[in-house]
Amino acid sequence: MDSRYDHLTTEESLYKAWEKANAFSPEVSSEVVNNSDTANSEKNKKTFTIIMPPPNANDPLHIGHAMFLTIEDILIRFHRMMGDKTLWLPGTDHAGIETQFVFEKKLRKKKQSRFQFDRDTLYKMIWDYVQENSDIAVEQMKKIGASADWDRFTFMLDKKVVDQVIETFFKLNTDKLLYRDEQLVNYCTHCGTSFSELEVVYKDQTSPLYYVKYPLVENPSEFLVVATVRPEPIFADTHLAVNPTDKKNKHLIGKKAINPLTKEKMEIIGDEFVDPEFGTGIVKLTPAHDANDFKVAKEHNLPLHQAINLQGKITAKGGKYAGMRIKAAREAVVKDLQENGLIEKIDENYNNRISTCYRCKRPIEPLLLPQFFIKVKPLTEPVLESLKNKEFTVHGAGHDKILKHWLENLRDWNISRQIVWGIRIPVWYSASENPEIMVSFLNKENEKVHGKLGEIIKSGVKLETIKKGLQELRAPMEAKFIVDTDSPGEEYLQETDTFDTWFSSAQWPFTTLKKEKNNDFEEFYPTQVMETGYDILPFWVMRMLMMGKYVTGQLPFTDVYLHGLVRDQKGQKMSKSKGNVVNPLDIAEKYGSDALRMALVIRSSAGLDKSMGDQDFRAMRNFSNKIWNASRFVLEHLDLSQEGEEKTNIEFDEKLEKVVAIITKNLNKFQIGLAAETIYNEFWHWFCDEQIETAKTGKLAGEKLVYGLKTFITLLHPFVPFVTEAVWQEMYQKKVVETPLLITTSWPNKNLSQ
Repeated sequence: MDSRYDHLTTEESLYKAWEKANAFSPEVSSEVVNNSDTANSEKNKKTFTIIMPPPNANDPLHIGHAMFLTIEDILIRFHRMMGDKTLWLPGTDHAGIETQFVFEKKLRKKKQSRFQFDRDTLYKMIWDYVQENSDIAVEQMKKIGASADWDRFTFMLDKKVVDQVIETFFKLNTDKLLYRDEQLVNYCTHCGTSFSELEVVYKDQTSPLYYVKYPLVENPSEFLVVATVRPEPIFADTHLAVNPTDKKNKHLIGKKAINPLTKEKMEIIGDEFVDPEFGTGIVKLTPAHDANDFKVAKEHNLPLHQAINLQGKITAKGGKYAGMRIKAAREAVVKDLQENGLIEKIDENYNNRISTCYRCKRPIEPLLLPQFFIKVKPLTEPVLESLKNKEFTVHGAGHDKILKHWLENLRDWNISRQIVWGIRIPVWYSASENPEIMVSFLNKENEKVHGKLGEIIKSGVKLETIKKGLQELRAPMEAKFIVDTDSPGEEYLQETDTFDTWFSSAQWPFTTLKKEKNNDFEEFYPTQVMETGYDILPFWVMRMLMMGKYVTGQLPFTDVYLHGLVRDQKGQKMSKSKGNVVNPLDIAEKYGSDALRMALVIRSSAGLDKSMGDQDFRAMRNFSNKIWNASRFVLEHLDLSQEGEEKTNIEFDEKLEKVVAIITKNLNKFQIGLAAETIYNEFWHWFCDEQIETAKTGKLAGEKLVYGLKTFITLLHPFVPFVTEAVWQEMYQKKVVETPLLITTSWPNKNLSQ
């Protein structure tokens, strides 16, 4: 053996050897393992499956990816060695809004915009961009040692995935769980799309609170004062409201005030949603831009006036403010109100919470849009029942309660997204039956045209020209539509919205397996484990449970393992702005992939964050070196024929058997951090510090020590696969072991007698 272990010259060649042996295939690996251990032959009937959480196809891996890859690979290698027919199915996500967001930034650098291209051309451009970069994530996963079955690799926009997602949409429609409705949605005017409630990030801030004076109709010299942080849409206000239990203000119900911007009369209504303690206890209603106001408007049949459009500008109803951005409009409105003596005071230090876009961090606008929604209650109730009956287990302290909370309080799911990059919603609108549809398209001169479909066609523009240059359509609430895979006829236009990324990824456990070779779905579904970060429990895990149960009739997995965030050594969340981001590939290059893996999992616990620094990676690099040096000493410096004391040998066997039992139990119970810590301590302190030293005195047989090394190398393999495989190759060359590859070697039996 070489005097030192060099991960830079070893890891790549070992990974290629695993791939050449097709060791990641469940068919090949289980056959090899079971043939090498007849005691495990019956286990070939048992499958163990993990569907990899798909990282963004276009992005390099970060430390969170390295964490989930390591945990999953440990479980996969363990079950493979246990003789289970083990499948780790890899894939990548199209990451709808995020990928389009990145691509648009690249366009801007070229002084271009997405609005210069028709929808189909833009989609093709993004597709080509993603394909050019799609190998980056896969190659990085391999460098970390991920032993996934790459022959079954799936991309979220592969035909089999798209077909299944559309089939699910049809099923929801048939089961009357799908509806189109004009509701307030969380809209980002910068990203140009709506988001579900789960994707909104709430941020505390200090804002000016404006106390605006509304003259009373019966006595214009008398004013009602309304406190608001948003004076810019006052022109769209329809009513004022007070709480009917508020003794101070309930006498105002039925009276009328004057809108300070439009001078129109506004009735004062009573509704218990009004907080008498906020401001003056009187609130203005802007139903098209506030969730509470919208609900009240529905109950009281109030009109809905839109003040802000999809571009984040004031609508034509704003008169002199029309076309202004929100900030500019707010300043202009406040100035006008002050000049007319209609602002009583301004509280500059009002603490409030605003909703922001999780992607670009800008404020979310509640806007009225016709969107497709899923009724979630029929989907959440079966999962709640399964959770109650303990049909699946959530590993991560207290996260089962968090899951229960989300399932009980989830709102209907908005699955419409106003972006190009994704699976297009299979809905069609007849041009002749829906002339009021608003369309944006590029004409033959490549000029952007926007307007009502019927009027544009009457002007002489052919429908084929609109289809070819189509960028976006907005169908009014009353529009008639058909749900179909293909166009019902030449006069039909397809919906330009795409599915929410989470809608397609919620079906990932079965779309990856369905309609695949070798009856994968029948053999490997339901899967056993879904391992991911606790931060996407409501975004993804909950939705996979809902959709898996709904579409297949079975839960998609039996165990949910939630790892925590990886933080820096000070416990701070990693971010580019703080400059504390750890690149896992840099660590693997510097210290070795084994050091990266072991540092990530040792002393980790499901559901809890883990702080790490350079010292942790150095320590685990030292552990890799310890494994190599101890193995080298055992194989080169001991007489294998030497005899040792019988009592010592018996104690050695009993201890080794106990270590195997503990590690096996830990991994079966998903106590991965504890398993890593135990194997680290037992190898370093018991085997190296005690048993190798005992063997030097002649009290422990050399053969027994080699057998102990073989056992420890096998136990260590799921955690540190490269250095252990390298040692195994040395042992194979010395005829100490019979199996040429450690990855397909059986897990140690409890009966350790030779």
